[in-house]
Parts: sequence; structure tokens; C-alpha cells
Amino acid sequence: MNEFLKLEKEAKRYKGQYPNGARLELISMEDPQAVPPGTRGTVQFVDDVGSIHMNWDNGRTLALVPKEDSFRKLTEQEIEQEQNAMCVEETTDELADEQSDGPVMSM
Repeated sequence: MNEFLKLEKEAKRYKGQYPNGARLELISMEDPQAVPPGTRGTVQFVDDVGSIHMNWDNGRTLALVPKEDSFRKLTEQEIEQEQNAMCVEETTDELADEQSDGPVMSM
């Protein structure tokens, strides 16, 4: 099997394992401009050579290279915890906005 067919087969497998929207956490990255370990992100897409293009939570967009970088897929429980934390943060922000819009009293 030539190298291109091998990469294409691996890319197809990665596309199944890491669909668009999947949440991943970086363990380590072999890149001079690496994203910090422990950073989480969302899969944008997997390209035809198997690189996993990411939107990292810190604003970066560097792709993962599965044979060089180390990462893991978040569990359903971890994703649920993230969503709950975001709901709490949004509610807290809404309450703060409501309180700041109220009447101001001075003596």
C-alpha cells in the first residue's frame, strides 16, 4: 500500500473517531509553537491526511497530528461538567447585569 492510501485510510478512521464538534484535551504536542498541555478544544474537521484541526479554548487553532501529538477525547461526564460550568457562569453574568441595572441609592 502506498503512503497516500495509508494516510487516506488513517484519515477516514480519525474522522470516525473524532467527528466535528468532538471535545479533546491535549496531553503533549510536538510543535515549537505548541498549545499548552491540558488545554481543551473542539474538533473543526479532520483533513485528508489525518490532521485534526482544532479550535482550542485558549483561542489557538493549531491542528493535532495523531502520530506525533498526545491527546484524549473527553468523556460524556466531562462534557456535561463543562456545560454545567458554562450555565453557572452565564447565570452569574446575567445576575450581575441585572444588579448593575437596578436603581442606585446614595446618602
